[in-house]
Amino acid sequence: MQSQTNYQGTVEEKLICWALVLTYPIYAIGGLYITGSALGWIVLGIVILRALVEGENSFKQVPIIVWLWGLGMLVMLISLWVGHTDWSLGTNQTIKSTVGWAKGWALLGVFPILGAVVDLKPERLIRAICVVAKHSAIFGMITFIIYLSGLPGLLFISPLQILGGAGDNFFMVSLYGINPETAAGRWQFFAPWATAAGLLSCIFVIFCLQEKDKVWKSWGLAGCAMMALLSQSRAGWVVFIIIILIFLFTRQLRNPWLLLFLGFLLPIILLLGEPIYEWGMDAFQQIRGSRPASTRVRAALENLALQRWRDEAPIWGHGMVESGIKLVEFMPIGSHHTWFGLLFVKGLVGLIALAIPMVLSFIYLLVFSFHNLQARSAMCLLVVLFCYSFFENLEILAYLYWPALFWLGMTFKSLENGENGENGEHGEHGESHV
Repeated sequence: MQSQTNYQGTVEEKLICWALVLTYPIYAIGGLYITGSALGWIVLGIVILRALVEGENSFKQVPIIVWLWGLGMLVMLISLWVGHTDWSLGTNQTIKSTVGWAKGWALLGVFPILGAVVDLKPERLIRAICVVAKHSAIFGMITFIIYLSGLPGLLFISPLQILGGAGDNFFMVSLYGINPETAAGRWQFFAPWATAAGLLSCIFVIFCLQEKDKVWKSWGLAGCAMMALLSQSRAGWVVFIIIILIFLFTRQLRNPWLLLFLGFLLPIILLLGEPIYEWGMDAFQQIRGSRPASTRVRAALENLALQRWRDEAPIWGHGMVESGIKLVEFMPIGSHHTWFGLLFVKGLVGLIALAIPMVLSFIYLLVFSFHNLQARSAMCLLVVLFCYSFFENLEILAYLYWPALFWLGMTFKSLENGENGENGEHGEHGESHV
């Protein structure tokens, strides 16, 4: 087995690779939130400094669609400022919220740009994620035994919280958690909560499926499966299966036999449409009913956010989340749902600022996904983020799923340069150079 942990290359490459490989050691001191939030800005600063010193503008190779992500996140910032002004939230709160933007939404613009300017081989990013997934498999096995032994799961809250400004969950170091509705173990791994771990399992599996070394690939897939199962994320289980099918079979849509099969299958589905629909709705309701309290709170949060956005601040939003009432267990209004959260906090302007780059990127990648592996993987990453946008606030978790954003930038640059993602440097028939 060919392995690489001694990453060579520029400072930017080393920072990106080692930030991934050292995920669990960094988590052990509660430093992931700070690392993920600062990494993009540090690497961007190094890239700018290198361009100034060497006199070569590396940003000229950034595709327009990547700049669109950066522009969309700048619009988010403008919307934030306008919302704070409209609601007279004060200078101190505006500065605090701007820092929050830099640690959240801004990363959705920074990392795609870095993916287009940092010359990192796709295989190295894939291998680094396989390393994290392997560590997750080992962590899951060990902590499951600890859970069965009855030892406590929570270890400590990191004192680094004083530097971050986020909630306790982002600095909590634990072996496992407890589902309050079932009193059974529920794992969040290195994420702040279990649902976020489900999101990461869906993102990581797309990378691990591209690994060429069979041993690393097996470890990676095992770790992703363990994260999906132990996180007990309802959305994670569904998206995990669907995204693997999309990734594996999108290319096969060019197969005439498959198209012929679909030609026979679609009329049958249409004839059986009603019973299939009823079966699907029954299954969906059973999933929702598996955690009724969580479902009720989420639904109430969504209704509150939508109603107050429509009645109070339809264009620019409220500027920030607000504490909820007893009905929603005092959860912040504008959380737990990306789109409703955007409407509440940043109004219609904020929603459009995210929707435009996301939709245009998906269409662009879909065109190439039938014959380009890298485009297909990037499209699948977007599908995961879009699906989870209905269950999570993408802003607050950007410090964890930044490899997906970086991969988007890499892919757009590769497609613009005309590189072949199937038989090229990490294609399905190529050899891994890691």
